[in-house]
Amino acid sequence: MSNITRNIILIPVMIFMTGIFFSCVNDLDKVKKITTHPENPDETAEMLHVIITDSGYAQIEIFATIAETYAAPQNVRKFKDGLKVNFYKDDGTIGSVLTSLFGEIDDETGNITVRDSVKLVNLEQQKILETEVLYFNKKGDSIHTKKPVVITSPDMILTGIGAWTTPLFDTAQFYKPTAKIFIKD
Repeated sequence: MSNITRNIILIPVMIFMTGIFFSCVNDLDKVKKITTHPENPDETAEMLHVIITDSGYAQIEIFATIAETYAAPQNVRKFKDGLKVNFYKDDGTIGSVLTSLFGEIDDETGNITVRDSVKLVNLEQQKILETEVLYFNKKGDSIHTKKPVVITSPDMILTGIGAWTTPLFDTAQFYKPTAKIFIKD
């Protein structure tokens, strides 16, 4: 094949290839409309670990298996498939541990909801609060529910409908309580 014949074939091939490269333009707005659904999270994280501090001291430590962040219609974070929250005492030790299967933080209001197999454990006093849902605020100092609760400690079992406590679960109030007290011989 001569150089002239090769050039004659090469020129149309180059023009064709140039046309292909410049004709492939993706409109990002169209791509977003096709690939995103309004109910999908904006961000997803697996094995999340966050420490919230105040003046350099740990206050709250959060562990989540799956964390999803949604910007619209409201700015919320959802924690799925397991959530663990450590609440720290002033001396830097863990005072209580909160676990649940699901959690949600509304970033606009600071309201936090945990539900499904909720347990709040005071490590020092060996008290366990169990319920199906707890509510608290990031800026507040109390946790509450209007749902049935069971509190177990080494010397009693307390049940009731509704409760209020601190994040460290060192003090509590109960609504409509009943109790079983174990007296040691």
